[in-house]
Amino acid sequence: MREIRTLACTALRTATSATLAAFARAITGVRPIWAGTGPSDRQRIYFANHASHGDFILLSACLPPRERMRTRAVAGADYWGKSKLRRFIAEDMLSSVLVERNWVERTVDPLAVMLKTLDQGDSLIFFPEGTRNMTEEPLLRFRSGLYNLAVTRPDVELVPCWIENMSRVLPKGEFLPVPLLCRVVFGAPIAPTQDEERRAFLDRARDALLALDPRPRRDGKP
Repeated sequence: MREIRTLACTALRTATSATLAAFARAITGVRPIWAGTGPSDRQRIYFANHASHGDFILLSACLPPRERMRTRAVAGADYWGKSKLRRFIAEDMLSSVLVERNWVERTVDPLAVMLKTLDQGDSLIFFPEGTRNMTEEPLLRFRSGLYNLAVTRPDVELVPCWIENMSRVLPKGEFLPVPLLCRVVFGAPIAPTQDEERRAFLDRARDALLALDPRPRRDGKP
């Protein structure tokens, strides 16, 4: 029975992945811009800006099918685990990795959950801001998770990815997407340097991600 369920879940995830990728390309015309790296069979953590529930779908749609099937998005259990239906969509259909973000109430360490996924050979889509950015700032302050993953699994590539326009395609509270052109810009992999402090690395990672934003900076800086 367990083997049958595993096969059924795999088939469901494969069909869902292909369908969502095709849908994302049809609605947004999304195209990847490989500015600092290219598609690879290497295990990776794609870290990106986060303003919409559709962000990981757009990023996944830009990956080759083989890479897309082994790349799983990290998502908040406080939202996606609220009901059996949401958990089914997140885990069984989208193959998301659910982590508890509330450090006061959580019973499982989020880092342990993500490391277990990496140790299974999968790649991750990770949002270092920790939540969707609903402010006027281009990026929120990065939380510690990216640094913890980087120093614990140094052989896994960290690839910055700027997702453009998805917050306008699928704004918060909306379920029907608005057709708009989108791009995902993939930058050069980064890694902590020897003896680099946590905050210094996180600031450098944030700057690497901001540098991929194709829109002009509002402060006039390049």
